[in-house]
Amino acid sequence: MNVDLVVFLALLSAGYVFGRYNERKHFRSIQEREQAMRELLVFSERLPPPQPGAVECTLVVGSCVVAFDYFKSFVAGLRNLFGGRVTSYETLMDRARREALLRMKQEAAELGATMIVNVKIETSSISGEAANATGSVEVMAYGTAIVPRQRG
Repeated sequence: MNVDLVVFLALLSAGYVFGRYNERKHFRSIQEREQAMRELLVFSERLPPPQPGAVECTLVVGSCVVAFDYFKSFVAGLRNLFGGRVTSYETLMDRARREALLRMKQEAAELGATMIVNVKIETSSISGEAANATGSVEVMAYGTAIVPRQRG
């Protein structure tokens, strides 16, 4: 067997193992933080429900950039040959989206918000069309935090 093939397969296997481990670790972290932030409500409706008392409205933003690892890129390349869903990228986008929402909720919680309305999610590719560039994607979540005014 060719040494280059053995090295390639070893690196591909290591990328899979370590990438999968980091992905699962990140998913656990996301689930724990989502559980902690579940009281802060998020709505896509443009206007908030009627509120008793005065409120302040503030823009809140959460952003997350995630790079494609070489294993995901390799698998996606194979999937392009045969067609079908690219589940390796789907999980990456899911993690990025949920992380961006959590960061937005964290910013709102620090302001004392009770809810976030008019939430939008934007995605963009950062690597562009550059050849041999490491692919990465940014997901940005933004909305209007509703913060009750303190009396006095």
